[in-house]
Amino acid sequence: MSKINVLFAEDEQTLGMVVRDSLVSRGYEGHWAEDGLRAWRAYSNNSFDICVLDVMMPGMDGFELAKRIRTGNSTIPIIFLTAKSQVQDVLEGFESGADDYVRKPFSVEELLARMKAILGRCPENEPEADAPDTLTIGEYLLDCRSQTLTGGGRTKKLTYRECALLQELWKYRNSVLNRSEVLIRLWGDDTVFNARSMDVFITKLRKYLSQDKNIEIINVRGVGYKLIF
Repeated sequence: MSKINVLFAEDEQTLGMVVRDSLVSRGYEGHWAEDGLRAWRAYSNNSFDICVLDVMMPGMDGFELAKRIRTGNSTIPIIFLTAKSQVQDVLEGFESGADDYVRKPFSVEELLARMKAILGRCPENEPEADAPDTLTIGEYLLDCRSQTLTGGGRTKKLTYRECALLQELWKYRNSVLNRSEVLIRLWGDDTVFNARSMDVFITKLRKYLSQDKNIEIINVRGVGYKLIF
């Protein structure tokens, strides 16, 4: 089995070297770029399986870098590293294509756990028994393998996190998806920060499904979410 190739973009040299060496020691291929422009060049000239991007970098920040990456690749997992924790910053990050956030300071073990959680949801690793490859959601069709949502006159490419969360909602359709349980399955823990992140994804999924007025994703206060169609 080939090693997972990680693009790690971080301008803080000590942190960059520590994370790169830690990745290599754990069996990953780790390419460390010291700023956004170098990261973009590295991405353009290599094939990576996942990108870990610092938000605040010289040359090009993580948001802009993610947008460029997403222009040509809508499925590669992207994790942001940031000292910011405001909801608006989270929203901006997800709008630019992020699958997850890790707040600084962080441990290498936490980063690895987040990476494994996302990579474990990749279509080629998804257990076939969990759900069919193609899901019907009202007037929409979700292709879990290609991570595409078709309906309302268009086809939308979803990120890993969007696709995984929509699959979870489908599995519990017309019943309640427990908030804490899905946070632990997809995010690794049910912290307030991750809960806010999931709220952003729920808002995005509502927007994607908005052309079918018979579809609702409702909040069940104190419990979780319910997909109705």
